[in-house]
Amino acid sequence: MEIRPIISALMRSKVSMILIGLQVALTLAIVCNALFIIGQRLERMQRPSGMNEADTFWFGSSGFGQGFDARTTQKADLQLLRQLPGVAAATTTNSVPMSNGGWSTGVQLQPKQKTSTADTTLYLVDAEAISTFGVKLIAGRNFKPEEVLPVNFGDHLQPPEIIVTKALADKLFPAGDALGKQVYLDEDPPTSTIVGIVERAQQPWMDSDSIDYATFVPVYMPYGNYTRYLVRAEPGRRDEVMKLVEQKMSESNTSRIIGKMRTIEGVRQEAYAGDRAMALILGVVIFALLAITALGIVGMASFWVAQRTKQIGTRRALGATRGSILRYFLTENFLITSGGLILGAVLTYAFSLWLMLHYQAKLLPWHYVPIGFLCLWALGQIAVLGPATRASRVPPAVATRSI
Repeated sequence: MEIRPIISALMRSKVSMILIGLQVALTLAIVCNALFIIGQRLERMQRPSGMNEADTFWFGSSGFGQGFDARTTQKADLQLLRQLPGVAAATTTNSVPMSNGGWSTGVQLQPKQKTSTADTTLYLVDAEAISTFGVKLIAGRNFKPEEVLPVNFGDHLQPPEIIVTKALADKLFPAGDALGKQVYLDEDPPTSTIVGIVERAQQPWMDSDSIDYATFVPVYMPYGNYTRYLVRAEPGRRDEVMKLVEQKMSESNTSRIIGKMRTIEGVRQEAYAGDRAMALILGVVIFALLAITALGIVGMASFWVAQRTKQIGTRRALGATRGSILRYFLTENFLITSGGLILGAVLTYAFSLWLMLHYQAKLLPWHYVPIGFLCLWALGQIAVLGPATRASRVPPAVATRSI
């Protein structure tokens, strides 16, 4: 089939051709970048926290009254929790991964170092923390009970022993010899010795650039009369244990209020709610754009078929087959779509560069555009197939009737 007659016919309908081409171009640019953003969000939502999320939950205890002793209550609560049926481990902590709240500090390798070598979150825990969090100890040892020191809220934190994540250990000591090394959690001595390394533990902040840099610090530190408890239940018994813990904790001390029990799975759901919402919204936008583009192609092709009915009938009377008529409209649409896609490729990368410069987004990978080309080519051909099929069914007699 010759392309020149098709191009000549298109030049007589420039406005329609340009509008459809622009629509295809904008669709490609928006869809490619939106799909890339959705992929990034889904990848972000799948980041492992390092915890045993399925069996773990946390709650807060707030004491009241002049006779309430937070430190004594904290130790009694831990003893009670660890004796309850179904409880595998329990600890106190100031925060948990993905909770969007906690403590952070810089880690230095030299005293009075002006710039921290790395920034880390601090999990203030006891000797049961590694088991309770469900993190995997890959080097060194756990804390010993006698290493967990009583500290008052607001005191300077410089524990003799700490446990860090592998990511933080590799950042501090790229040679892989972090175990046994000393670091500073403040500018001045004393130092803290790395006695253990865990495979992974996330920070509480989802947007942190150093999300895998975490440090476990062995201290008992009530926040006034408030204590946060983390409990890991035996597999499959979390919900049952949550009810039992709430009941027993309330009964053990009437001078305090037990906060809502929150599962780590629930913490994850809340932490990534914004990412899920963005992925859903962009998915709807992509579907709407593709539907509008397809409808635009259908409308344009249907209009041209109606406008060219006499011409189609004449061609059929001169011997054109149904297949040739069908191929004509498919080729015509392919040319329009291709022109729009070439412009769309430029707009796609321009939009990606704009996002990178203004929102620190990653540059769109090259393979998104060719995949987008194939998808929109397919969409265009499917959309025009109905009007093209109707055109191929125009009988030759139409040419004589219209004379």
